[in-house]
Amino acid sequence: MEKIQIAVGSTRRPKLAAVSEAIRDFGAVLAPGGEFEVVGVEVASGVGHTPSNRVELMQGARQRVEALVRLSREKAEAWRYFVGLEGGLDIIQEEGERRALLESWAYVSDGRSGHYGRSGGVEIPESLAQEVLENGVELSAAIDQFAGAVGIRDAQGAWGVLSSGLISRTEAFRVAVVAAFAPFYNAKMYHAASTAR
Repeated sequence: MEKIQIAVGSTRRPKLAAVSEAIRDFGAVLAPGGEFEVVGVEVASGVGHTPSNRVELMQGARQRVEALVRLSREKAEAWRYFVGLEGGLDIIQEEGERRALLESWAYVSDGRSGHYGRSGGVEIPESLAQEVLENGVELSAAIDQFAGAVGIRDAQGAWGVLSSGLISRTEAFRVAVVAAFAPFYNAKMYHAASTAR
């Protein structure tokens, strides 16, 4: 049985669980008969503690992957896929009103090509947005204070607090990972679409 190592640019439990759960969903299609191992490696995202726009979210996820690829080459690691995950806010203006959406992004690469995926978005209350955007408080600390708890980031996350437990941080990242891996496990469709142009 072939062992396929997937490096994730984080050691946070919800992020690693998200990748493991996503692989359970598509692993048999990605590598029939393969055995997957998820390896967590702490790397820097190169963006702020709470990205506040889609560009930063995408950049943070991609830069985590780039750091993993470099590390893999330096240490001769046998990692087959590289996953960068980044959560934060995407700010939009609607009829002159600011709306802040919490989003989870993934970037996945095989070392040659890479693809993005993201979760849906959940709107955060304006008071929480103000604490993060104007006062510079990290979202993880702000959501702990907002919910009156400690360590929410490593449990259900802001997603869980805001959705009353219906969508966890892990689930949001799982969706992003499934979406980002699509060009790999559904390569036939992506290849057909690119040759049809």
